[in-house]
Amino acid sequence: MFRLIPLMLALLLPACSLTPGMDMKVENDMSELEVPVMKNGRMVKEKTPIVPITADLIIARENARLQEVNNLPPVDINQVIYRIGPQDRLQITVWEHPELNDPGGEKILPELAGKVVDEKGELYYPYVGNIPVAGKTVSEVRTLLTRELSSYFKKVKLDIRVLSFQSHRAAVVGEVKTPGIQSMTETPLTVAEAISRAGGVTEDADMSNVALARDGKLYKIDVLALYEKGSSTQNLLLKDGDVLNIPDRKDNKVLMMGEVGRQQALQINKGKLSLSQALAEAYGVDFNSSRPEKVYVIRPGDMNPEIFQLNAESPDALILADQFALQAHDTVFVGTAGVTKWSRVLNQILPGSFTSIMSRAAFMGM
Repeated sequence: MFRLIPLMLALLLPACSLTPGMDMKVENDMSELEVPVMKNGRMVKEKTPIVPITADLIIARENARLQEVNNLPPVDINQVIYRIGPQDRLQITVWEHPELNDPGGEKILPELAGKVVDEKGELYYPYVGNIPVAGKTVSEVRTLLTRELSSYFKKVKLDIRVLSFQSHRAAVVGEVKTPGIQSMTETPLTVAEAISRAGGVTEDADMSNVALARDGKLYKIDVLALYEKGSSTQNLLLKDGDVLNIPDRKDNKVLMMGEVGRQQALQINKGKLSLSQALAEAYGVDFNSSRPEKVYVIRPGDMNPEIFQLNAESPDALILADQFALQAHDTVFVGTAGVTKWSRVLNQILPGSFTSIMSRAAFMGM
């Protein structure tokens, strides 16, 4: 039987190219396959470069992340002070002139009291007629109306307050308990206030990736950093037309594949999962069957794929792995060692007795 071993080895050499399972093939630090990529507004095909995970890469990525975090819209002083707009209902009280406050001498329902600013941003008032009030503060409207009424009355004293705030509104959607439209009042509406008004977030909310849509642009807000670290820069003031979306975290997963202890999908909790944590959750790298220098992170991106490679042969590499942050939809793939591929070929093609014999022969140097 041992005489058959050389012949069987010769016949099975081509089987290496048919090894079961996946393998990451690299050509000149580029991916083997071409993938769809968005460039200049067009979809094209090209290979993806494989970038080594180094200290320089981690530093560059962290600086880019911090720049993105700090690239939030600046606070507009006009957002702090409420400015009257169309559909707002104003209550105007002129002291010592009841005929102006209640022209018909009849009691008016509270919800019908006051005067509504029309679509043109104008307000009608007796004697004065239509006056432009849109974009003005309550104080500015008070000054304007006092000046106009002074042409008809002496020593005019009046007071103005907003009964119903309708002109400035923002939407809070996604993983909150009561999503919907929220009106802005004289108290500035912040991100935290808007979420609180919406009843708070659900248990499936991803607080680290809240999206703010404003003026055709999308901003990422880390509300978790606001709550846990007191990062007030994330507590933006909302303005009219803003849409605040709290996403679902259920889809924030990383796939662990290849020669890891357990192939599985890992949930990213609170927006944080490093490469070393992911490998640990997957019961580590199988050093008996893997190629630790071939640890890949495959990131599909938004039509902008990236591939990173970690050489984990040295324990020092775990420091880099701990500082390399994974993102939702990443795939971590650990390559398979050649001897493992050969063993799997034998187990699938040869009977168990032949596999045992060949293993013994290899051990004996035959």
